[in-house]
Amino acid sequence: MSKIIAVHARQILDSRGNPTVECELKTSDGIFRASVPSGASTGVHEALELRDGGTAFLGKGVQRAVKNINLVLAKKLKGRKPVQEEIDNLMIKLDGTKNKSRLGANAILAVSMATARAGAAAQGMPLYEYLGRLSGTKKFMLPVPAFNIINGGKHAGNKLDIQEYMIMPVGAKNFAEALQIGSEIYQVLKKNLENHFGKTAINVGDEGGFAPPLTCIEEPFDYITDAINKLGYWKKVKLAIDCAATTFWKDGVYYIEGQEYRPDTLADKYEELVNAYPLASIEDPFYEEDFDGFARLTKRLSTQIVGDDLLATNPKRVQKAIAQKSCNCLLLKINQIGTITEALQSAQLAKKAGWNVMVSHRSGETQDCFIADLAVGIASGQIKAGAPCRGERLAKYNQLLRIEEETGAPYAGKTIRFA
Repeated sequence: MSKIIAVHARQILDSRGNPTVECELKTSDGIFRASVPSGASTGVHEALELRDGGTAFLGKGVQRAVKNINLVLAKKLKGRKPVQEEIDNLMIKLDGTKNKSRLGANAILAVSMATARAGAAAQGMPLYEYLGRLSGTKKFMLPVPAFNIINGGKHAGNKLDIQEYMIMPVGAKNFAEALQIGSEIYQVLKKNLENHFGKTAINVGDEGGFAPPLTCIEEPFDYITDAINKLGYWKKVKLAIDCAATTFWKDGVYYIEGQEYRPDTLADKYEELVNAYPLASIEDPFYEEDFDGFARLTKRLSTQIVGDDLLATNPKRVQKAIAQKSCNCLLLKINQIGTITEALQSAQLAKKAGWNVMVSHRSGETQDCFIADLAVGIASGQIKAGAPCRGERLAKYNQLLRIEEETGAPYAGKTIRFA
């Protein structure tokens, strides 16, 4: 296997215009580049994203993380083979903290992603195949996309408490058709919202979804299902939401539409939504520490319950959730944990427990399409990369089109189980 000749990082801008880290790792096989995403709605258990503070970029600069790659990691990695687990474990050891706060999870992940690309090249295989080999995947699969098409919560300036309303074309015959269905629904929804509210309602948020002036939890479902029905896709599309409930929780009480909800009454509300709409997936329905509340809802509803802030892609928290039967799906965000090795460990734990896995982007993205290869490689079955809009989102979906064409791998909509 070729060896690492040099490692170099720089500060670039993400899709929100904020700085992020880009890393280039050079071996005799070439130069392998990776860039790191950043979240807006972040859980307290995520690995630490190192920022500079001060006045430059309003304190959001990442030059400290860049220097940690160029001055610390580069020296330690030069001359080593790009073996994923060895490189990741070395960086974890060099950092020496529980949340990667010394070197920064953004610094470590940039190197980890670039290492994966270098490792794939050294083995003479595409990235998805290499990641599949690392995870022990036997058959590739194209994931069902969860398109975020209406935004609320921290992703929008409206009064919707639920953060994301998504569509999932589970009934498509392949990924190409799923993308077509998502695009068509998005465009019809856009026209409907413009007709009702004017052009301001079709401005898009960070993830490409619309942020119309809606206030009631049910309203987005009605507009979305109307678009689905107009196109005749009611048998092919399911709905999904990301509640991000920690954002409307305080001292044991959830505040929605100006009303107070206790965990049991909020569970009643979710059940009402499942009974009223084709709602197949609910992400983060409760506060990020409420393993028991998640477990009660998972047992109660015949739908997918996704852990994001609850799990933070952390193998230890995933193990706890498995033991307590808190969810049945892991939201896999590589920057929550900071290395590809640990992310794969979380995915393997989830799949072994019989859970689904949904690979996810972040609201602050780059045009790096790493997670598209990851979703196929580990056969996650689901991917969440935003609306079928904006270049940084479409980079992932377009890469999946290429992989589908190259591999002829089956579409997960035919086999995925939501509960």
